[in-house]
Amino acid sequence: MTLDTLDRRLLALLQADARASTAALARQLGVARTTVLARLTRLERNGVIVGYTVRLGQDEADRGVEAFVGIVTEPKSARQVTQRLASLPELRQLCSVSGEFDYMALLRAESTARLDALLDEIGAIDGVRKTTTSVLLARRIDRTSPHEGKL
Repeated sequence: MTLDTLDRRLLALLQADARASTAALARQLGVARTTVLARLTRLERNGVIVGYTVRLGQDEADRGVEAFVGIVTEPKSARQVTQRLASLPELRQLCSVSGEFDYMALLRAESTARLDALLDEIGAIDGVRKTTTSVLLARRIDRTSPHEGKL
């Protein structure tokens, strides 16, 4: 699907505030509300928009611990490993990557004890050969956050 300028502007507004009303979006874009509704329907139908979410404020995000986990899997075990990882509510992102790891996961747990238990769970998944964990200490630049630019 090819995105035009209006699609890209609409997506940028939604990324900044996914709760914005269609009327407010239409005003900001200078188009009719029905145009916004039609665009949203098309973007959702074509898989460009796959969901709406809540981003936590920095105070709430600081209450837990986050870690990046590099995961090496056995050949042909990708499907079962990703299905098992998807069942973990603390999993925030899972990316297949090139290099030393097959996957890079971002986890967020309420405590280091829970993170430790999660790492044990991940290591015990059939098909996981090795994990390497790096605990996130601070976000120096985060262009995905509503707090962008605050260092």
